[in-house]
Amino acid sequence: MKPARNFFIVLVTAPDLKVARRLAKAALDKRLAACVNLIPRLESHYWWREKLEKNVEVLLLFKSTAAQLSALERLVIELHPYETPEFVVVSVARAGQRYLDWWVESTR
Repeated sequence: MKPARNFFIVLVTAPDLKVARRLAKAALDKRLAACVNLIPRLESHYWWREKLEKNVEVLLLFKSTAAQLSALERLVIELHPYETPEFVVVSVARAGQRYLDWWVESTR
């Protein structure tokens, strides 16, 4: 395992698979992510405008790099139907070297 300082997982929720697939394809086409995992039927509970909400959503996990984060955030904000889309960045502490090599190659 190697340190992975410049590698990030970005969490974004979408209202349905159609939107999630469109976001994933746009990010991959622009090489802003090496991979995007879609996890359907996520149940989200949250506060929105002083009201407790509950929705079924799709969670997207974007595998991105430090160099691509700003462009990925702009793309999500531009294409996402939510007024305030989730965009949470999680650092990757360590990963396999071969996987990191593929990750870098896929985002060039």
